[in-house]
Amino acid sequence: MNEREKPSPPINDDSFLASFLKLESAGGILLIFAAVLASICANTPLQEYYVLFMDIPVEIRVGALEVAKPLLLWINDGLMAIFFFLVGLELKRELIEGELSDRRNIILPGVGAIGGMAVPALIYAYFNRHDSAAMAGWAIPAATDIAFALGVLSLLGSRVPTSIKIFLTSLAIFDDLGAILIIAFFYTEELSIAALLVVGCCVLTLVLLQRLKAESMSVFVFIGIVMWVATLKSGVHATLAGVVLAVFIPIRSKTDQNYSPLKSLEHDLHAVVAFFVLPIFAFANAGINLTNVSLEQALHNVPMGITLGLFVGKQAGVFGICWLAIRLKLTSLPLGMSWASLYGTSALCGIGFTMSLFIGSLAFEQTGVDLLFDDRLGIIVGSLAAGLVGYAVLNFSLPKSESN
Repeated sequence: MNEREKPSPPINDDSFLASFLKLESAGGILLIFAAVLASICANTPLQEYYVLFMDIPVEIRVGALEVAKPLLLWINDGLMAIFFFLVGLELKRELIEGELSDRRNIILPGVGAIGGMAVPALIYAYFNRHDSAAMAGWAIPAATDIAFALGVLSLLGSRVPTSIKIFLTSLAIFDDLGAILIIAFFYTEELSIAALLVVGCCVLTLVLLQRLKAESMSVFVFIGIVMWVATLKSGVHATLAGVVLAVFIPIRSKTDQNYSPLKSLEHDLHAVVAFFVLPIFAFANAGINLTNVSLEQALHNVPMGITLGLFVGKQAGVFGICWLAIRLKLTSLPLGMSWASLYGTSALCGIGFTMSLFIGSLAFEQTGVDLLFDDRLGIIVGSLAAGLVGYAVLNFSLPKSESN
């Protein structure tokens, strides 16, 4: 066959963008891109425009009701409520009919999550025990960014056994639940009784809708918006409204047992959160100006406590408590997971990134103490180190693919 007669390559109907969005790692890659873009904007002549853009005042007024915030806080309070709504949907599904519905699957990720939150918080507290203002950030290294961690894990492809994915996802769900409780109990401002009464009325309405087996998503969304505004005005962090709303979304349709409103909504929101909400949040919060960062600031106890909490504390907490639980025969190592791969997965839990940035914004946005240090520096350094070590350990310990 001569050159002119060579068959043409098969036509791929998928565009590059469509193919990229199908990748398991696409969400993690977009988060990295958003963080890098924010860093470029914050360290070039674009910084002035970046800051001005994030400070754009956005106001919504209906009669006497007014919600006025800079764009940055709309992202942190509004878009992240959608993220926590998705977290609530996933948590409900997993507890009712997912991996966490079996008690045997709860113990290992459950104790791992407890260790992974407690040890980093203790490390941070040790470094900042003499600074009452800095102690507000104790929960920053306790968080795990599941989207980023799963994105790194997906880079290893088919070599990753299902048991590791289930363990990491289950642990992250417990971790998110811990983050929800931390926000509710430790990062709540002065309460407005009138606004809380409105929240209570919304919850009672959702209870009634659940008893009536209502399935209209437009009704749930409307009540969710009212509850979000009331929660925002109450002093409780507004993102918790998303979690509460998720609890009442029906998992089964009363007219079609093969249809799940919750699963359908969860499926629709995954792309929105992975490809819009989290990248936008990362871009808005990861822009650290490094031009004037001194060695004293870099070695300040806050970023040091966060870095070591994420990098050392997460590994020690997750792996150490899981090892102890297995040795005490409270649970067993999942099929397909070795001690080395458990350690590598524990290291990946140190990727705090968006969740740590979020808690950091709650801890320090009102105090002004972040003028003395930048907690985001510790978050990015700790998350980067944890991701690199976790990937390296898993790459070394997992069986090589047949193609290799």
